Amino acid sequence: MTISRRDLFKAGALTFGGSLAFQLSQQSDAHAFEATKHWKLQDTKESTSVCCYCAGGCGLIASTRNGELVGLEGDPDHFVSEGGLCPKGATEFQTERIVDPKTGVLMDNPGRITSPRVRRPGANKWEDITWEQAFKEIARHVKETRDATFELKDKNGTTVNRTAAIGSLGGSSMTIEEDYFIMKFMRSLGLITMDNQARV
Repeated sequence: MTISRRDLFKAGALTFGGSLAFQLSQQSDAHAFEATKHWKLQDTKESTSVCCYCAGGCGLIASTRNGELVGLEGDPDHFVSEGGLCPKGATEFQTERIVDPKTGVLMDNPGRITSPRVRRPGANKWEDITWEQAFKEIARHVKETRDATFELKDKNGTTVNRTAAIGSLGGSSMTIEEDYFIMKFMRSLGLITMDNQARV
């Protein structure tokens, strides 16, 4: 028996059409089941924010329910990122909430630090302190160190007004304007060692 190419296509189309008609004629159970879970962003409040991981300032949409963060995604209306996020920004949600590996339920991240910490000289543990305490201690240390090490003139008698005992390193999330202000402030204290991690 010889089959022409045309007959082969006809038989194939007939087989495909028949199987498709059979599948479509069957009643599907998919619509009979009620959803067992709510959509994770149902009944949430959306707020816009900015990613903190670099100075790019990509836009975020934070979804909260009863004051708890339940979703974080790129903001498509933001002029910088237009909804896109780098891998760091895409995982920023995990700084606040993580999925419990045992139950699969969202929980607060136990590793999240929510207040300033200090490790005293000789101590082996970090101590939580308030923001007011942190600012006071930083100011005290800066003043004591600057007063003890400030150099008015170098060995040749040239006026230098500097201290080499304090340095400043800015984070990558700082903007140019913030860096400019910090540079001016540090120069007014007499610092000569300054840098910024603006290379992300």
